Amino acid sequence: MRRILILGVVAVLALAGCGGGEVRDTSAASLPTTKDATFVYLDNLDIVTDWDPATSYSNEIVAMQNIYDSLTVYNPNTRRAGPRLAERWQTSPDGRTWTFTLRNGLFFHTGRPVDAAAVKASIERTRRLGQGAAYIWDAVQQITVKDPLTVEFRLKYPAPLDLIASADYAAYIYDTQAAGSGDLGKWFQQGKDAGSGPYTVASWQKGREKELVLRAFDKYWGGWEGPHYRNVEYRVTPDLNTSWQLLLRGEASFVERLNPALFQKAKATAGVRTLQVPSFQNMLVLFNTASGPLADIRLRRAVQKAIDYNGVIAALKGAGTQAAGLVPEGLLGHTPALKPQQDLAGAADLLHQAGYGPGGRQLELTLTYAQGDDDEQVLVTVLSSTLAQLNIKVDARAMQWNAQWNQGKAADPAKRQDIFVMYWWPDYADAYSWFLNVFHSATPVSFNLTYLRDRDVDAQIDRLPSLLATDRGAAEKAYADLQRTLIEKEAVVAVPWVLNYQRAYLGNVQGFTDNPAYPNVVFVHELIPSG
Repeated sequence: MRRILILGVVAVLALAGCGGGEVRDTSAASLPTTKDATFVYLDNLDIVTDWDPATSYSNEIVAMQNIYDSLTVYNPNTRRAGPRLAERWQTSPDGRTWTFTLRNGLFFHTGRPVDAAAVKASIERTRRLGQGAAYIWDAVQQITVKDPLTVEFRLKYPAPLDLIASADYAAYIYDTQAAGSGDLGKWFQQGKDAGSGPYTVASWQKGREKELVLRAFDKYWGGWEGPHYRNVEYRVTPDLNTSWQLLLRGEASFVERLNPALFQKAKATAGVRTLQVPSFQNMLVLFNTASGPLADIRLRRAVQKAIDYNGVIAALKGAGTQAAGLVPEGLLGHTPALKPQQDLAGAADLLHQAGYGPGGRQLELTLTYAQGDDDEQVLVTVLSSTLAQLNIKVDARAMQWNAQWNQGKAADPAKRQDIFVMYWWPDYADAYSWFLNVFHSATPVSFNLTYLRDRDVDAQIDRLPSLLATDRGAAEKAYADLQRTLIEKEAVVAVPWVLNYQRAYLGNVQGFTDNPAYPNVVFVHELIPSG
């Protein structure tokens, strides 16, 4: 479970009509053109932590989505799954049988055909390993090869398999025979790939600045007619100022993230395109419901009400948009009525009821957040200042993710924090991921860092996939009801903002859009180099 390694450095995406970004007078630009049709992507984190497409659950998504294909792909314009390896599909009226028909003439980078047997083998291996986001296939009971281009899924319960098959993780189709008689997992971890996407691995140098280079796969089903980038470089540049200078010199094509000051500078620079759009990724402030002072719901509600939501948004300077509930806009279940507001008087009254606050005992809370994340630091600074006015002392600890997460999962409740700050985004374009992973009871603790144990909430969460497949209206109501339960009734979480991606890229890169279902991914084959 390594997905959170990329949290805190992402920003947001484009739903519809976001292509192209803003660009200033490129005709006057003196920036170099793209050399040798190579697209250079700058990231401030290591690119690859896991090469196995079955278990990958971290930052390598930015490369993996250019190497591997899934059966379907999420279309942010229609807000539905669209064709990828599968050119069409159908489902039974009860939502429990799905049949996918593959495109003809598909090949893996290994040279073997992508057929129905390969689809069955890759998904069954992913399910068997059971790591990362493999849970997305939990509804599957049986996979049957009907003919070389047709694969049938029989489900234990209705589920939106077309959407699930477009997931950003664990939905990759790969050649399970790539290692021959050897260990496939070890074969992958050498930096080898067995995908069918437009690019294949040319070189990988772990720990180097130019960590990963991809080259065009000539038999890619999407074809190479017309102008395309034939090579992709992924470079690691932790310092954002360095990234900006590389872009100015034309040594980079795309910068995943800039801080607000650099982004404003990019917007005013000739020859640089910029794009700012909202995402499916939001900030969660999770309260410890099981131990410590916040086991008292009055104190959880007090902290909720104390957060200066408008002040935080202003301080982020465009890097975030105020949230409304747990589900970002663009996903089923988004509930505009749940936009939070600060209420200091209400917070003080709740604290007084519990014997704390101004004129009462001082409340002491521990809070953990990601080290090096400027946006989380803004939240912590604003929140600590506000709570101090209410006689609440916050011991805020900036930590590397693994240390923060390990503390949150501690078997001894006394070692856990009172408030856990982290980002979340869906594993596929549906809100189910928030509820299942973060708020469903789980033993041992994983991402359910509020430690909530509520059988009624669990039962409502368990019904969500079936509702989504059979009755979207009922699913939307269920999502809204769950959010009201978690935020208003149980007060287990506060949601201050949804991230905004702030991208900068060369003006001669055409056709770029952000797809919210695939955080930070640039689908390079879709771009047009020019100039």
